Amino acid sequence: MIRVPFQTLYDEFYRVLVAIGFAGERAKLCAKLFAENQRDGVYSHGLNRFPGFVSGLQSKQIDFRAKPEKVESFGALERWNGKMGVGLVNAYICMQRAIELAEAHSIGCVGLSNTNHWMRGGAYALQAADAGYIGICWTNTTKLMPPWGSAEKKIGNNPLAIAIPRDEGHILLDMAMSQYSNGKLEVLRLQEKQLPLPGGYDTKGNLTVEPAEILDSQRALPIGYWKGSGLALVLDTMAAVISGGQATHQIGKQKSEYAVSQVYIAINATGMMGQTVLNETVEAIINDFHTAAPLDENEKVRYPGEGMLRTRQESLEKGVLVDETQWQALLEMNR
Repeated sequence: MIRVPFQTLYDEFYRVLVAIGFAGERAKLCAKLFAENQRDGVYSHGLNRFPGFVSGLQSKQIDFRAKPEKVESFGALERWNGKMGVGLVNAYICMQRAIELAEAHSIGCVGLSNTNHWMRGGAYALQAADAGYIGICWTNTTKLMPPWGSAEKKIGNNPLAIAIPRDEGHILLDMAMSQYSNGKLEVLRLQEKQLPLPGGYDTKGNLTVEPAEILDSQRALPIGYWKGSGLALVLDTMAAVISGGQATHQIGKQKSEYAVSQVYIAINATGMMGQTVLNETVEAIINDFHTAAPLDENEKVRYPGEGMLRTRQESLEKGVLVDETQWQALLEMNR
């Protein structure tokens, strides 16, 4: 791994997008989100995923000229059609719309159909938190893991992200329904590292810490076993119902993952309780949480998102960590 300045990373992402004809503010937003994912240590959805994203643009599977549009409105709830456009842009626009609805109604919800991979769901929950709102969003996916009690893939890993605004650094829960996301497994396989805990089954049906074996078997382990399996099904159902889009079983019939369904929710917590009380409430919870005695004396117990903030600070001070091979490949793209 090597470090490169954040601005340099952003510039290279944007250069490649411009080279294939995708320019302007929406391309800048994509370059920014990819660079921020890498900056925050979400290596599975930064430089690691960028070549595949560019390939999707070039093959026209992703239409970077398409703009999402509102198709139905029910007060604080709206349905939008992503028109098979850029998933990152569609996600940003729909969370921004949820924020606007929450400004008017205290809560806003946007269901988005016919969209593409959003990369890191936490980016859009943080978008709401940066604006002072609680942000909640999730997406369904193609069939990626078996439900509990089966070896047949039927459910998606359906990532869920929740962010709560906090002056000293937002709380961010960003998780897939599998113990480890496919992106994380791919990164660890590339780094030839084992998982800290079993994350799925090998081709013989045994639990394993080897990411390559889980990717080969395509049997990732749901979080909480049957609980994660149930949550994955519920999130998929809600995404399809709220957005009016496809469910996992329909997406799974396609040759690849596209036309997924997503939900974006913003809650005006400040409007409910005032900024001072909100800050005091969240700080009291975090302060009590930090009193938990750690098992490792060299590592304190961290709230969700705390490690990300530390990685972000290191990235801005020292440069963003990138895989050297992936970085060289980026420098050579579209030259």
